Amino acid sequence: MILYGIPTCDTCRKARKEIESAGKAVAFRDIRAEPLEPEQVSRFLSVFGDRLVNRASATWRGLDDDARAAAPEKLLADHPTLMKRPVIEHEGELILGWTAEAKARVLK
Repeated sequence: MILYGIPTCDTCRKARKEIESAGKAVAFRDIRAEPLEPEQVSRFLSVFGDRLVNRASATWRGLDDDARAAAPEKLLADHPTLMKRPVIEHEGELILGWTAEAKARVLK
């Protein structure tokens, strides 16, 4: 299992802690230190669409209108922290966020 996020994200820390507490192995990938490859961004976007771009984030609020108009691939390449977090890769599936549904799928 791989958890994609940033170490300062409270939701990522909570997810990681709960997964580890459940006795599951999880690898953490800091998307700021090790940005996603274009193929990964494309794969994530094919699964989640525009939901992958976090338009409620401080990063988004700091962008001007021209930057916000860019394609999601460009936005995420230029600003990795715009990715809604966490993205969890588990048993060949991609899961977005740390919702009750995500917990059920990951912690089963």
